[in-house]
Amino acid sequence: MNELLKNAIDWMFAPTRYFLGSVLLLAAVFYFRKVVSRPIVIAAVFALATGFMVWAVRDPNFHKIITKGDNIPIVILLASVVFFSWLALRQAVIHDERKKRGELGPEHELGKQKVFTWPDLVYTEFICILLFTALLIVWSIVVAAPLEEPAASARTPNPSKAPWYFLGLQEMLVYFDPWLAGVVLPGFIIVGLCAIPYLDPNPKGNGYYTFEERPFAWVFFWVGFVLFWVLFVILGTFLRGPNWSFFGPFEFWDVHKLEPLVNVDLSTYVWVYGLGRNLPTNPLVREAPGIIGLLGFFVVIPPLLGKTLLKGLVGRMGFVRYNVFMHLLLWFALLPLKMLLRWTVNLKYIVGIPEWFFNV
Repeated sequence: MNELLKNAIDWMFAPTRYFLGSVLLLAAVFYFRKVVSRPIVIAAVFALATGFMVWAVRDPNFHKIITKGDNIPIVILLASVVFFSWLALRQAVIHDERKKRGELGPEHELGKQKVFTWPDLVYTEFICILLFTALLIVWSIVVAAPLEEPAASARTPNPSKAPWYFLGLQEMLVYFDPWLAGVVLPGFIIVGLCAIPYLDPNPKGNGYYTFEERPFAWVFFWVGFVLFWVLFVILGTFLRGPNWSFFGPFEFWDVHKLEPLVNVDLSTYVWVYGLGRNLPTNPLVREAPGIIGLLGFFVVIPPLLGKTLLKGLVGRMGFVRYNVFMHLLLWFALLPLKMLLRWTVNLKYIVGIPEWFFNV
């Protein structure tokens, strides 16, 4: 029975099911937020998670991965993200319910509860510093530092992983060229974060939690942070093993595991498999299907949505802000789209022109 359950969990954590399951779970949390925000729910989640950890840690493969010195903080990260995300959602639901009843929101009450910086705030911060210093001292004594042998270019670890805060970028390098995954996409992330105050015309939600007044902001932030940051960290830490292959939580990290995948460019799918012809020698002609597809993705979708589903958004934001917003959003959407295409049909590049170092 234990082995059947472990095999089922390993099956569920295959990349496509792991990602799509996380998307469905996130959608269910938002849809049933009034139920999810109840204290009994978070208590049940942590009770089940604790029971699972007690049961799973007895497995040697799971124990080896979960108790590594540099993986323990990731477990704490996951628990803290779950709790504080739930707490924020609960505060938003409480505010929205109070507003429906015509009552003042909690932000009006918080304005009356003022205290002095000294000694109230500084005293509390000092106590926290002492407690966390004591915790770090105990941690450094109990948990062995994950130090390895001196680095040698002829003998690299397998797998070679970046620090946890760069695992998202390392995962992106699997699906995009380095200039895209390491420069363009992170640059758009930074630009997008800086542009939020100038693109978002909604003045509501400043200083208090609310979901119904800012649904898009909530969904976009949770998808960007939880789905494409925290889950990437978990994937890179616990599910990526030797040769950067995928492994289930209970699967042995066999260095000889090599999945026979043949990643194929979109041009090969169209010209060779679809039309039964050799690839054209001209790069622009060869990659025309991918170029047309990307142009359609970035040029056709914004005005199409602006005249249909997002017509009201165009009126509130204006033409320029709407187009900047949509292009940042489409670059953001390109990542999960490319990941799913790689996992399902082994698509390597939508546009692959190695002659010009242009591979998307």
